[in-house]
Amino acid sequence: MQLKRIIPCLDVKGGKVVKGKSFKRLAYAGDALSLAKKYYREGADELVFLDIAASAQGRGTIKRLTRAVAQEIFIPFTVGGGIRTPSDAGEILQNGADKISINTAAVENPALISKIARKFGSQAVVVAIDAKRSQNSWTVFTYGGRKDTGIDAISWAKKAASLGAGEILLTSMDKDGSNSGYDVGLNAAVSRAVNIPVIASGGAGSARDIAKVLKSGADAALLAGILHRKETTVEKLKKGLKSLKIAVR
Repeated sequence: MQLKRIIPCLDVKGGKVVKGKSFKRLAYAGDALSLAKKYYREGADELVFLDIAASAQGRGTIKRLTRAVAQEIFIPFTVGGGIRTPSDAGEILQNGADKISINTAAVENPALISKIARKFGSQAVVVAIDAKRSQNSWTVFTYGGRKDTGIDAISWAKKAASLGAGEILLTSMDKDGSNSGYDVGLNAAVSRAVNIPVIASGGAGSARDIAKVLKSGADAALLAGILHRKETTVEKLKKGLKSLKIAVR
């Protein structure tokens, strides 16, 4: 049986963690390294760091954070934000990350997925998809949720997988920061469409929310706000999931 994963996400700006709702109204949530160490101690299976500044200065900050995390945390972690070339990806991986995440750059240059996968292996490539419901489907957004590409999210997930992505990090913009549960329909549709792991993101409010999306086909659940606000812990969520008959690591 494939064990499900619980993955805290840290949106990083200048070394600090921020959190908002539907990608807006960002507020300070804590020091990135301190929170990462806390979630590691609580039993997180992996971590994701997303550099939302993604400027040249921001990349220097995220590289320093990557080195610091690699020295103190011994679970896989992914770093994303501002990665536009295989060289950018290599810098992050060489500083200690296990995987890189690409979003806007992958949409604008799909060949980038294959280039990074060939150089570092598909297991190191996470394609992040920010999706918003549009009637009976979902549309891909880029530039931190600011640009509607008009691309169908299911079709893009299939293409990303075919180009060499090792995982899909799927965020529902409608549910992000809502604590009202994941977009189960979105995650189920993408999970059925691809043969690589799908990490569900956006909307975690409780262990029951996580259980629903994992049962829908997602391989892992990403969560942020309920942990940053100390509403619960990774350890408590895993206990809750086990009581709901979800096999977690």
